[in-house]
Amino acid sequence: MGSRFWTFSLSVYDSTAVQTECLDLQDRYGIDVNLLLFCAYVGVVHRAILSDSEVRQAAGVVGEWHKNIVRSLREARRALKLFATEPSPIDSSAATLRASVKTMELEAERLEQTMLEDWSALRVDAWPRAQPTEAVVANIQTLFAICDGSAQRLDLPKHLIAAALVATRQI
Repeated sequence: MGSRFWTFSLSVYDSTAVQTECLDLQDRYGIDVNLLLFCAYVGVVHRAILSDSEVRQAAGVVGEWHKNIVRSLREARRALKLFATEPSPIDSSAATLRASVKTMELEAERLEQTMLEDWSALRVDAWPRAQPTEAVVANIQTLFAICDGSAQRLDLPKHLIAAALVATRQI
């Protein structure tokens, strides 16, 4: 069930600082956290540098899945929070439902990562190589560049990059 990318992501995302950075980029700029983790993964694990075209292709591979499945589950989970935390006749049932939706959301994220990993397996040998730090920074900057214009000027997610560099020793 697990993959190298999934194991890497769980290790990197285990940090509260990384979660905060990633969720801020997701909520403020619409950046897909799985694409962000993917850019880090191929940079530090494979030392691969992705071109603008390749990041766009990767985004295209998971775009509909992310939009229609992952985001929908996230929105449902977030909407259920009020019903699960406010005292009411359904608060306990809503909390149980919210937990189930959270589990489904996590599985949808894992499947998205599987799609990215499968897509990259056919291409990774052709990608140019660099030192891990250089590769992950270049990949994240490319991801920011293909997002809306305001993302181009973002500071790099330093906690994510640091955690990614450490995670390669654990997978």
